[in-house]
Amino acid sequence: MNLFLLAIGGSIGAISRYLLGLGIMKRYPTPPFPIAMLIVNLLGSIGLGAFFGLYFGLIPLGAYENPVYLSIGIGFFGAFTTFSTFSVEATQLYNNKKWKKLSTYVLLSIFGSIICFLIGFNIGTLL
Repeated sequence: MNLFLLAIGGSIGAISRYLLGLGIMKRYPTPPFPIAMLIVNLLGSIGLGAFFGLYFGLIPLGAYENPVYLSIGIGFFGAFTTFSTFSVEATQLYNNKKWKKLSTYVLLSIFGSIICFLIGFNIGTLL
């Protein structure tokens, strides 16, 4: 049952990421840096933070057997956000010697995701 919940959440998250990414790329066909995955990862961080705040009220260490966490936390948000695509895009900027764009993208992605998670978590605990 746990694998089924994980698969359902992951499927919905991956499809959501793909569709949102397409929409962003259509709206901004030539962004200054990979903005689609940045937006997706920041939104995913806010969402995961809000989920933790609303559902748990804290950041649990042993939630891997919780079916809601499996489907939403690991499944949906795990598939919605993407560290691997971030790594590919950062490497492309590095290989093309786009130092300023690389720095901006990496800093916004890493620190932005952490800040967005904290914002989402705080909002979730207040609701």
